[in-house]
Amino acid sequence: MTLTRRTVLAGTALAAAPFGGQALAQAAPSTPGSSQSAETSQAPGFYRYKVGDIEVTAINDGFARRPLEGFVRNAELSQVKEAMREAFLPEDALPITFTTLVLRRDGGGLTLIDTGNGDSGAPTSGFWMENFRAAGFEPSQVENVVISHFHGDHINGLRLKDGTAVFPRAEVMVPAAEWAFWMDDARMNQAPEGMKGAFQNVRRVFGPIANDVKRYEADKEIVPGLTSVAAYGHTPGHTAYMLSSGPGKLMVMSDITNHPALFVRHPDWAAVFDMDADQARQTRHRMLDMAASERAQVAFYHAPFPATGHIAKEGNGFRFVPVQWMPVV
Repeated sequence: MTLTRRTVLAGTALAAAPFGGQALAQAAPSTPGSSQSAETSQAPGFYRYKVGDIEVTAINDGFARRPLEGFVRNAELSQVKEAMREAFLPEDALPITFTTLVLRRDGGGLTLIDTGNGDSGAPTSGFWMENFRAAGFEPSQVENVVISHFHGDHINGLRLKDGTAVFPRAEVMVPAAEWAFWMDDARMNQAPEGMKGAFQNVRRVFGPIANDVKRYEADKEIVPGLTSVAAYGHTPGHTAYMLSSGPGKLMVMSDITNHPALFVRHPDWAAVFDMDADQARQTRHRMLDMAASERAQVAFYHAPFPATGHIAKEGNGFRFVPVQWMPVV
């Protein structure tokens, strides 16, 4: 992949840190000694559902606020604001949420799909561990951590800023194509100055465990029931997944879209974080069309929590239809 100013925009913003821009104030879950009160805190951010015999738990890691100016590369700001108005969203900045998935089988350990921002998050993110524990889990239970791509909001939860590994017992699994890009010393040395931090963050997270990281190819079952799906474009090795158990199926879309109100409704729009916009657009159309045709349940990393629902064909684009919240699993 050729590094350009466009790839700098993507890599610098997400591989080294979650998002730029001023953050909105959000109430974090109350903890002992916290200044947050019960009146300003939400309930813990987790939601469970089943895919066949596999229990899926969505874990919220907060949000970041991204200014709209320049966010969509190939649309006028007025068009983007109109899309925000149609979705009843603010017209100055987009609140982008972060939602990871925890998979649990009967009698088995846990598999994570991505890890959130860790302690590198903005003031309105970094709640993952509180919500993970509120859901009844502990890091020691995690057997596998499956990474979709190497942007910081997906990998920083693996390692604290002081270097501590968060899941020391877990096998870490990454896309081979993503590893080949970000761990290439020659590519890092030739990268524009603004992108070097992204490469350095990848090495900070993976360097201490580089010999133990398992690299997986596309279209392979990487843990029971979870098959990798090549979804390149957002990054060189960006990966989606098909989770299958009995008759149940879930398409885990990772970052095929950013907020559905923009990029599901307008799949030809290119987000500033897409490193290869043309390839990302082709991937987006292919995956959204597949989900709509098969009436499949989907999960997105950046959709409004709990970030799962269905895709419906609508006009020249698609529409994200959230699942109905259920009080039981």
